[in-house]
Formats: sequence, C-alpha cells, structure tokens
Amino acid sequence: MRFLTIQILWKNLSGIDLDAARRVAGNGFYYLTGDIARLHSAVLAYARDFMINKGFTYCIPPYMIHGDVVNGVMSFEEMDAMMYKIEGEDLYLIGTSEHSMIGKFKGQILDKKDMPYTMTSYSPCFRKEKGAHGIEERGIYRIHQFEKQEMIVVCEPEDSWNWYDKLWSYTVELFRSMDIPVRTLECCSGDLADLKAKSCDVEAWSPRQKKYFEVGSCSNLTDAQARRLGIRIKGEKGNYFAHTLNNTVVAPPRMLIALLENHYNPDGSVDIPEVLWPYMGGTKKLVP
Repeated sequence: MRFLTIQILWKNLSGIDLDAARRVAGNGFYYLTGDIARLHSAVLAYARDFMINKGFTYCIPPYMIHGDVVNGVMSFEEMDAMMYKIEGEDLYLIGTSEHSMIGKFKGQILDKKDMPYTMTSYSPCFRKEKGAHGIEERGIYRIHQFEKQEMIVVCEPEDSWNWYDKLWSYTVELFRSMDIPVRTLECCSGDLADLKAKSCDVEAWSPRQKKYFEVGSCSNLTDAQARRLGIRIKGEKGNYFAHTLNNTVVAPPRMLIALLENHYNPDGSVDIPEVLWPYMGGTKKLVP
C-alpha cells in the first residue's frame, strides 16, 4: 500500500494546519480541525471510559504544580529537558498528569484499607522537547503541546510488580481494540531515568515507515517518588513508604499517526475503528 507523508494525509483530510500554528506559536504546535479534531477527542473519551470500566477513578488534575512536587516526581535532567517554568512564580506547566496525580498524595499517611489508589486522568501536557531532531519532529510526533489520558497507581510495596504488568497490558488491550498492532519493549537499565525501577514502552506499528514507534510508557517507581514526597502507609508496626506507578493510556495526536496509517485505504479514506463509532456520532469513515 502506497502512503502519502503523514502531514499530507492529515491535510487531505482537512484535519491539520501547521503553517497557521507556526505563525501563531512557532514550531511544535498545530491546529486540528474537523473530523480529525473530533477523532482526537473521540480517542480520549474512549480511553477515559475504557479505564473507568477497569475500575479506575477518573480525575482532572491541576495543570500547573509547585517546584517541590516537580522535584519529588522526576530527576533534574528530566525537569531541565521537559518542564516549562512560569516566570516569577513557583509553578511549572505539567509535562504529564502523572506529576500532579502523584503529587496529590504528597505528605499523606494513607490507610491500608484504602489501598490501592487507582486513578486515570485527563490533561493537556506541555514539553520543551529539548534536543528533538529529525523530519518527524516537524509534524505532530514531537511537539510542545498534546493531550493525554494517564493511569497511576499508589499501592502496597508487595503489589507493585503485579500492578506494573496490569498497567502496560491495559494499554496493549486498548490499542488492539482499535485494531492497531502494538508491542512492548523493555527499557534497559542504562536508559532508565533516575527514579524508575523498571519501565517499558508500548510501541505501535507504522505501515508507512515499516517500523514500530513509541505511543506510551509504563513505569514502576517503587518507593522513589514516595520517599521524596513523603507518601506513607499507616501500618500496624509503623508507617512505611508506598509504591507508585504510572502508564500512558493514549496520547494524541501522536497516537493518531498509528490509527490513521493502520486504517488507511488506497482511495485516501480512513476507516474508523468500530469502538470509536459512538464517540464520532456514528461516522465510520474519514473521506478526503
């Protein structure tokens, strides 16, 4: 199957305007319009309901956080490469809602009977993307603004590895329900950020590029974030630190690359996965 470049495909569907975005905000931004904008919102709504049906509590968190929360959830290197600082205030724009969702438990002593906390959150995300290079970065692969459905778990230490396997499997299940081929790739220890005990990427297949690319990341931080933020569980023999985990459910518009490419037809139209029909007002196909 012959593919157009992803930018031309989106333009043929009257779904993206990068030139206007550059005039308004610079590189790394976009306007999504029409059915593509609706598809973007449909994916997020479906992901929200998917996670609620898994028993997760839905949450919309703060989109800005204090510096002590940033220092609690990530390393300095990550912060320098990712976070936008609000000038003159002790506030940062979140790079992912994991930061404010884990920060919700800062300084708290949690009751054992309430464990685990399983939450799924929607938020816009803002990233500097320092050092991002390559042709794909000129489109909507590496960008300064995107939206994400996230999942986090705060749990008993002995349960965190079981939750780690559950979390990445939920993302795999979600993508496959949209007929998007995916795989998981475990990160080697040398590539792990300072606070992560184990991490894997969920990667989707790109028929155009004939390769997989990252659409999400799952991490077990064990007690690293909990120690920095003072998140403890009240035990019979004293308080002890909880374990924290996070995972991407979906992060459009990047993941829309995989959706559009895997449902692309020779006539230039794109079939919409059946699970998204209710969120698209019954629309089943995007036509140029």
